[in-house]
Amino acid sequence: MKNNLLVHLGLAILRILPSGFMLTHGIPKFQNLISGNTEFPNPLGIGSAPTLFLTVIGEMICPILLIIGLKTRWAAVPAAITMAVAAFVVHGGDPFAKKELALLYFTCFVVVFLLGPGKYSIDKK
Repeated sequence: MKNNLLVHLGLAILRILPSGFMLTHGIPKFQNLISGNTEFPNPLGIGSAPTLFLTVIGEMICPILLIIGLKTRWAAVPAAITMAVAAFVVHGGDPFAKKELALLYFTCFVVVFLLGPGKYSIDKK
């Protein structure tokens, strides 16, 4: 019983903390988007504004869903994809130290996708 409690607590921490940290990256991008400043790198060739919009989804909208545990597995996918693009495309030619943070976020979001939100989430209520 105690082990199960610790597993669910661990899943909550893994879901909530990295998502909260991710908001520090996503909120400034959201503020740029709503102010009309859509200057943003375009590593996939789809345009700066669409890239910024998709990044806001991956770095702000999905982390909010992950924090509250709503549609958790679905929300982890765009967040993980955003971090994969950051690590392997945006910082693809950079040294590992530049990719490390994106890879850590990527890993957290993939694990949340694989294991689910745990019982301390809206999904499990």
